[in-house]
Amino acid sequence: MIRAFLVFCATLLALPAAASAQSFFGGDFDPAIPTLEQVAGHRSGEQITRPEVLIDYMEALQEAAPDRVRIVEYARSWEGRPLIYVVISGRENMARIDAIQADMQRIANGGAPGPDSVPVTWLAYSVHGDEISGSDAALVMAYHLLAARGDDRVDTIMRNSVVIIDPSQNPDGRARFTNSYYAQLGIAPSADRATAGPDQPWPGGRFNHYLFDLNRDWFALTQPETRGKVTAVAAWNPVVLADVHEMGGDQTYFFPPSADPFNPYITATQRQRQGLLGRNMGAMLDSLGEPYYTREVFDAFYPGYGDTWPTLNGAIAMTFEQSSARGLVWERSNGEILTYGEGVRNHFATSLSTAETVARNADMFLEDYASYRRSAANGAVGTGYFVIDLANRRWNAEALGRRLVHQGIAVGRVDGSATACGRSYPQGYLSISMRQPTARLIRSLLDRDVELPADFIAAQEARRASDLPHEIYDTTAWSVGQMSGLDITECAAASAGTPVSADSPISGQIAAAGAFGIAVPWTDSGQVRLVAEALRAGLKGRSSDTAFAVGGETFPRGTVVFTLAENDGSLDRLVELAQEIGAETRPLDSGWVDDGPNLGSGSFVLLTAPTIGVVWDGNISPLSAGATRYVIEQRLGLPTAAVRADNLARADLSGFDVMIVPDSYGVGGSERAALTRYVQGGGVLVAYGDSLAAFASGDDALFATQSETVLGGSPDADEKTGPAPGTAIASEAEYRDRIVDPTRRPDTLPGALLNTVVDGESFLAAGYDNAPPTVFADGSLILTPLSLSDGVNVVRYADAANLVAAGYVWEENRLQMAYKPYMIAQSSGRGLAIGFAHDPAVRGYLDGLDLLLANAVMVAPSRIR
Repeated sequence: MIRAFLVFCATLLALPAAASAQSFFGGDFDPAIPTLEQVAGHRSGEQITRPEVLIDYMEALQEAAPDRVRIVEYARSWEGRPLIYVVISGRENMARIDAIQADMQRIANGGAPGPDSVPVTWLAYSVHGDEISGSDAALVMAYHLLAARGDDRVDTIMRNSVVIIDPSQNPDGRARFTNSYYAQLGIAPSADRATAGPDQPWPGGRFNHYLFDLNRDWFALTQPETRGKVTAVAAWNPVVLADVHEMGGDQTYFFPPSADPFNPYITATQRQRQGLLGRNMGAMLDSLGEPYYTREVFDAFYPGYGDTWPTLNGAIAMTFEQSSARGLVWERSNGEILTYGEGVRNHFATSLSTAETVARNADMFLEDYASYRRSAANGAVGTGYFVIDLANRRWNAEALGRRLVHQGIAVGRVDGSATACGRSYPQGYLSISMRQPTARLIRSLLDRDVELPADFIAAQEARRASDLPHEIYDTTAWSVGQMSGLDITECAAASAGTPVSADSPISGQIAAAGAFGIAVPWTDSGQVRLVAEALRAGLKGRSSDTAFAVGGETFPRGTVVFTLAENDGSLDRLVELAQEIGAETRPLDSGWVDDGPNLGSGSFVLLTAPTIGVVWDGNISPLSAGATRYVIEQRLGLPTAAVRADNLARADLSGFDVMIVPDSYGVGGSERAALTRYVQGGGVLVAYGDSLAAFASGDDALFATQSETVLGGSPDADEKTGPAPGTAIASEAEYRDRIVDPTRRPDTLPGALLNTVVDGESFLAAGYDNAPPTVFADGSLILTPLSLSDGVNVVRYADAANLVAAGYVWEENRLQMAYKPYMIAQSSGRGLAIGFAHDPAVRGYLDGLDLLLANAVMVAPSRIR
């Protein structure tokens, strides 16, 4: 450890002074451009710059060179921190920067590059807040472009291109990391892996405030950081985009070409250009003596990445990965010392190489971008339409339409009864033409299934046959229509409709109260939001457990009825909320029904705004906890409270109507006992994934289900001692059977969308009678069904032939998962335990499951009282 500290000190002492230290490269630098040391008090790579200081320094650069720098704030994080991008170019370009931006938009719309066209290079840093060196490299890059004098590379970049730098894509996460790191730092940094610096407290700095991985959010647009960034990128149309990350400290440096598989809507030209950029980066790192690798990991298949989404818009987008010191200094397993400054330097070097490659090949990159966009608009991937039915989950359909527009996709709205695709649409439809420059992105998002390449699948199956792990980096399915529970049809012709605006509010279908009250059909996320807001406003509503018909109109089970009698003679506030949300209300003139229970029946249960606790910290998955909290708070409109896992055993949980245990790496014995007592005392427990499994064992199990082993395997048995009986192994296949653990779980499912069947009687399945939900499943958890005497299999997977809605599922998983439960419910004492085999809130993008989650957290507490 003393040796590591001395190496770190020697590294700092070896840094050249002032401007050269700021740049990491030698040269002549303009003293009028301030160094980081002059603004922040430390040299580049010497300290981890805090997020607010990143902005301070960029503002100092803008003040020093206002004719070459423009700062734009593009978003605010949940915690109120600004996110900025910095536009840098030569004086002549900056004098007409608005015209350059407009020209890039013209090219993006299908126009040809002109003699005055200037390409944009976008450099985005540290989307994961604890991948820290990128943000400091951004400062070095900005300084070098502005301060270097007599540098041919810099002069070419500033003359032939515009460089846009996003220094910190996740300031909340970076703040969390820097706060924890500096809180534990002593008089000298330690390189020991056991120290508190790299061992971050839960949830770590990777995630934003709602604990989202922002590098998976580019098309879901759930987070303000992503929404602002996508708007900004679409406004500038960069021809090249670099997304700058870190990885494990024992690695070296990764840059493109990306690994297989590639999204099928990425073109051969784009892949070739990745190779060109990569070769130049390799030459740059070779000059520094830095090792690197390409192609082995980090694929370009999933469209939510910070490289794949821009690529599907026409850019050449790439992921850079630098081995992380996860602090100021790190000792690798081979004894080498990695410093923070090395990571900053390497990211600066590849950033500079990227900008140089674009600037020296400006015409080529401009024409590539124009050709990609133009060919898409001319029908390269289709000439028809995607049509979204507005009669089915209308609010979710409208929300999806706006998300697509936010990404630069033109969406039209056809109101009223209409015909398209050989069928009628009584409430109209949304229309997305394939003849637009974003057609490849459209196909990637709206196709029911984007298939993995056959040769890649064959290679993965061969690896599995040899008991090797598969190489699928992320999920294999993301069909946005299916995830939202929508009816989407692709056909040759449809009306273009009236353009939809990304910022326009969703229009409600509002009716004033009838003589008896108002019915809120339980049909989509907007309806859930309306009921939640109404309950929080003090209104009283009753949920139906069966369908009923009034005045010739049938209302589905789950419909919530608000009567004038129970709400002081006025439902004006309910109507106002419906207008604000864009929800749907129906007037009720009488409590008399044509079919089903009367409105005064006990079948209508009074709802109250639930108090919801989310188990936090400990072994809980931050991603699952954050997504759950986001969906419930931001989409459903209900507040939640975080309860630390290690406090459960001594906490009084009686004030919570619902306790949610997100997916986890295990639930401790005392935590499990406390939550079991909570349920038996009358609470509602909602558990996901391995947390559910933790409550399915022991004498006081809340769920009478079991986690299954691999197909054909056997459960754990007591260890046997003594000699084993003699056997003969007759074949390679039999040998492999002998060496495989029969108690292991099924092979890990990378991530797929699956079809389901719902229980038509359970209130927990209300809202899905006519359209069972499409669910997301990954991992290896497969549960046995509950018996009728134990509980209810609320939602189960479809039969094997119809199981897979999208994505790739191993054959034995497909056979084993058929008919198995996705959602279960079982009474215990005075309470109710509800379990999801997989996280229904994952990444916040399965809004088609909002009704399931709302039934569990909003309706269930009232049903068991």
